[in-house]
Amino acid sequence: MGALTFDALLRSLKQGAPDAVYYLHGEEDELKDEAVRALVERAVDPAARDFNLDQRAATDLDPEAFNALVNTPPMLTATRVVVLRGMEQLRKAAKVRQELLHYLDAPNPTTVLVLVHGGAEPPDPELVRRATAVHVAALPPDRVERWMRHRAKQLGLALAPEAGELLLASVGNDLSGLARELEKLAPLCAGRPATRDEVAALVGVRRGETLQDFVDAALERRAADAARLVEAVLEQAGMSGVRMLSALGTALIGTALARAELDRDAPRGGGPRHDRLEAALLSHLRAARPYGLGSWEQTALRWARWAGLWSAGELRHALRRALDADRALKSSTLSDEAGILEQLVLPWGVRAREAA
Repeated sequence: MGALTFDALLRSLKQGAPDAVYYLHGEEDELKDEAVRALVERAVDPAARDFNLDQRAATDLDPEAFNALVNTPPMLTATRVVVLRGMEQLRKAAKVRQELLHYLDAPNPTTVLVLVHGGAEPPDPELVRRATAVHVAALPPDRVERWMRHRAKQLGLALAPEAGELLLASVGNDLSGLARELEKLAPLCAGRPATRDEVAALVGVRRGETLQDFVDAALERRAADAARLVEAVLEQAGMSGVRMLSALGTALIGTALARAELDRDAPRGGGPRHDRLEAALLSHLRAARPYGLGSWEQTALRWARWAGLWSAGELRHALRRALDADRALKSSTLSDEAGILEQLVLPWGVRAREAA
């Protein structure tokens, strides 16, 4: 069977009839839901959808129930859709999986079967080989804003530029989180653009108190500012100490990469020019495609700027301390998230104070 990306799937549905079996896997669950909606819209007329769409958890089925679902004839339309979720929870020895593999040898031509593998766990090789596999990867940062505004438009919501910027800064590239916030915002702003103040009130974020503001302060070695921001950021919806530490860790690793680029070229008569350093970092980002960052261009700019404020040794020490903080945050016996994060970032300002 064929293998598609999310974009290729959407293009294929505009060009012809859907295939008999799709297997959706990859990192981005929100886009998997969009893919399911697109397949249902293409395969079943809306007027007949109530009779021709079944969505079940794969683990709830036995072989008989599975066969009944996929072999039921469509009513008042040419095809019906069956969506099975939670494929990642299905054991290889499960009887229903064996029945599914048997079905894939000769699928019912009047049923579109959609298998949804949740989370980012590795896909089932047998299903990848025998179905039309669709790898639903996380969107690159430059597409997240476009996705957010497209989803807002679907909800009848317009976002003022500053409102969209704050929402992205607060929620990040988590499409599921963005979708939830947009759904809450839409009924509050019917017929007019949502403002920055309305977004701030909804997600509990004030100007200068986003997760990115906290990371900026910490890596710029404004330790007192970073420590003051800890509790304000922790109080925001959907925030946790682990998420804040993850953002710090990513920033430290990126800054260490930039510092390594500077030190590597130092024996040749100084580090690379700032524009060359940014280009090198942007190349690394495009190759690695890390999840959860904002604009790669802005990220490369930050890492290059921060690299001049740290030595390689200081960054190694900061990363070791961050690992200790991660263990403490995940310990069942500790709950002082704010204290752990404050103690992590406060020493980072020492060098700046000594140089002052």
